[in-house]
Amino acid sequence: MTDTTLDLGPQARIVARLADGVTDEQLSARTPCPDMAVHNLLGHLIGLAVAFRDAGRKDLGVTTDTSPEAAVPDIGPGWREELPKVLDELAEAWRAPDAWAGMTRAGGVDLPAAVAAAVAADELVIHGWDLAVATGLPYAPDPAALQASYDFLRAAADDSDRGGGIFGPVVPVPGEASLLDRAVGLSGRDPGWAP
Repeated sequence: MTDTTLDLGPQARIVARLADGVTDEQLSARTPCPDMAVHNLLGHLIGLAVAFRDAGRKDLGVTTDTSPEAAVPDIGPGWREELPKVLDELAEAWRAPDAWAGMTRAGGVDLPAAVAAAVAADELVIHGWDLAVATGLPYAPDPAALQASYDFLRAAADDSDRGGGIFGPVVPVPGEASLLDRAVGLSGRDPGWAP
């Protein structure tokens, strides 16, 4: 993925709207992410938004060096204000042409900046789906971000060094399935998952 015209803003706003629709009662609900309740998923979204914001800014340090597996994420009391703020900052960081140039780091991994942007799009699309299905909220991802996510996951699934998928073994879906369902399957999730 090298398209520097991808605006992460529309997908970031979709995720922020989903989070806004989460009730306090739903925070302990299961998600398609093993060992993550909704509150953990929301904490992960905050952490990844900060990490990929800083990766886009090339502000490398603790936020870009920490592996996502380092700890089970969680939310604090101000999460409803914090999440949309850091999602906006993430989108804004990747609107700068310099964000797409050269190398950056995310999750402790050095990678080409354009690849980092594809990973950010994928994280927003797939975790948006996770949040929507866990809470019963309607979900229609941004088409450009969805295509970037699918392209990234397809390439990762084809990479034999990845063991067939970034998040786990690829879940086969019919060829006529929606692009979202195909991306979800490539991410190692069952598009038919229900709480």
